[in-house]
Amino acid sequence: MITADGYFADQPVVPGADVIYRPKGNAGEYAPLATNPYRGCGHECLYCYVPLATRIPRDTFNEGAEPRPGYLDRLRRDILRYRNAGVAGGPNEQIFITFSSDPFHLGDLSHTELTIRTLIDGGLAFCTLSKGGSRALPYIDLYRRDRDAYACTLTTLDGAFSKQWERKAALPWDRIETLRRFYEAGIFTWVSLEPTLSAESSIEIIRHTHEFVDLYKIGRVNYVAKIAKAIDWRDYTLRIIEVCQALGVKHYVKRDLQEHLPPGYPNPLRVQQHHGATA
Repeated sequence: MITADGYFADQPVVPGADVIYRPKGNAGEYAPLATNPYRGCGHECLYCYVPLATRIPRDTFNEGAEPRPGYLDRLRRDILRYRNAGVAGGPNEQIFITFSSDPFHLGDLSHTELTIRTLIDGGLAFCTLSKGGSRALPYIDLYRRDRDAYACTLTTLDGAFSKQWERKAALPWDRIETLRRFYEAGIFTWVSLEPTLSAESSIEIIRHTHEFVDLYKIGRVNYVAKIAKAIDWRDYTLRIIEVCQALGVKHYVKRDLQEHLPPGYPNPLRVQQHHGATA
């Protein structure tokens, strides 16, 4: 499934690609292709790995999201490369926004809108992953039910707990209501249950949201050692898949937890993340 260089076999290789890229490893499990329009974020999530990965001082990263210089011109050039490679309209055309920030951060969102419109105009699909909650709603009409997806990260249903770990992100109820709004608009929705900060919380999130979430992607916590050691990951994996099966919800268990799955457990890496016709 994953190659020696950390990529997955289904990730398109396009020579000269720049700002649309193949994410590696754990990120590659979420999407075959991604793009990062910003540097920095501003949600101040204590567990965020991005400052370490990008070598940006955390205080600087937390000051807010800034558009990457020259990004849109680079994106347009990349779109031509991917179109010429036959990616547009194919099973891996959905571009993930973003691993290095939040598309619906606390600042000016015009750059997010321009990024989305540029992808649409270029014939590609997109998926946003956000903890910005209702800040996404003014842009809901940009999403196409047969091409695009909306996703959010949920770690808890408890607002106080969220404020402790995700200081300036939207509160859980706001994110959940936004998921419902996108679902009711006919847009494919999915939830990232990574990081898992509490096994009980992740399980309860599924119970609370499954009626308007099309897919859950289930992982562990990798950058908070105290929590990583405190959770029985085998027990968590078995319990959460039992809940998923009982409720009939689609889910993907990430590689960090797959050793705990029963032999032969169905766990497809990719599913169609839109409501268009099956290819």
